[in-house]
Amino acid sequence: MLSESWISWLPPDVVKLLVAVVLGMFLGLEREWSEKDAGIRTFALITLAGAVFTILEMPALLVIAGVLVLAQGIMLGIRGVFADEAGLSLTTSISMMVAYGVGILVASGLFIEGVVVALLSSLLLVLRRELHGFAQDLSKEEVRSASELAILAFVIYPLLPDEQLGPWNAINPRVVWLLVIAMSAIGFVNYIIIQKYGTRGIGVSGFVGGLVNSTAVVGEIASRSNRNEAFAGLAVSGILLADAAMAFRNTLIIVFFLPELAPVIGTPLLAITVAGIGLSVVMGSWSEAFDAELKSPFSLRSALKFGSLFLLVLVVSAAAQVTFGSTGFLVTAFFSGLVSSGSVATTAVVLVGSEQLSVTEAAAGVVVATSASILVKIGLAATVDRSLIKPVGLASLVLIGVGAVVTAVTFTFV
Repeated sequence: MLSESWISWLPPDVVKLLVAVVLGMFLGLEREWSEKDAGIRTFALITLAGAVFTILEMPALLVIAGVLVLAQGIMLGIRGVFADEAGLSLTTSISMMVAYGVGILVASGLFIEGVVVALLSSLLLVLRRELHGFAQDLSKEEVRSASELAILAFVIYPLLPDEQLGPWNAINPRVVWLLVIAMSAIGFVNYIIIQKYGTRGIGVSGFVGGLVNSTAVVGEIASRSNRNEAFAGLAVSGILLADAAMAFRNTLIIVFFLPELAPVIGTPLLAITVAGIGLSVVMGSWSEAFDAELKSPFSLRSALKFGSLFLLVLVVSAAAQVTFGSTGFLVTAFFSGLVSSGSVATTAVVLVGSEQLSVTEAAAGVVVATSASILVKIGLAATVDRSLIKPVGLASLVLIGVGAVVTAVTFTFV
């Protein structure tokens, strides 16, 4: 790799030393800017020391130097405690240890790894205030939910078998769990966004809230409309935005896991998204805000509930596919979409990936499930506020019609 670069005339070990010094200076830049005792020169010397002792292949010196860096960091931390700067001094101490490790990585020939560690460390240092502010704004419930999500992602997921199991070999436990984690993570991130920035207008809150839980948003909007007749126009607009967000979320699922299906499946869903946003602009104003009372979108119970629903949809879809062919999957997609169109989208990804379903059948099923979810919103809104039946019903039928037409056109030309 070095022979192909513009500095190929330099000995490889010299290149390693130069890279180590540059990365050390980069790490010390933020500390220098923050006016800490250890700055650019100190960090550059630390990375250089790690690189030198690694190149010399003298483990004893490498360990001794590491102990000295650790001792220096400890003394700096103790000094910070007495100077009422314990937090900042501790950060500098840890950064010095990281710098020593970066020097070792570079000298070992792990250039990319060393650069990544240096960049990530510098980013964490620069974003100190933002990260502290974000952490302090989190509630106890949100922290607990994030911990549960981490357990599901990093503890349970690696333990699951990566093979087809169950009836009709329809279930891959690891794939199923990965999709559950992805859905939960998307909902959790969007929930944090809403909690931090609030519902500043129906445009943002309707769409972003729809990404988290479109049913909850529609229920809140319809309830507000029932209490205030003047809000009816905004309610229709918000419901359409929630439907658009739901279709867009399903598009993201398809594009993320099977990007090659995006032209066939993603096109109709994006058409529904665009149509929903366009109709919301025409039928209502975005100036009035509302409070969507969303609970935390992630908990162990909700994750298991979604996983159970997804497994059920997966098995039923496989059985219907074997028994009735493509028609069976469409029927299953419709009834499953009444509960969760996202589960049908993830099911389609798995079935297409295991070659149990064609691309066109998967596209039709996802569009049918999305349409079923839109129909459910009509009933929900009408149950809370009967005055919404006509406007929401007509607008929803337009969305379904757009999805059907674009699907037919896509099948013709793709």
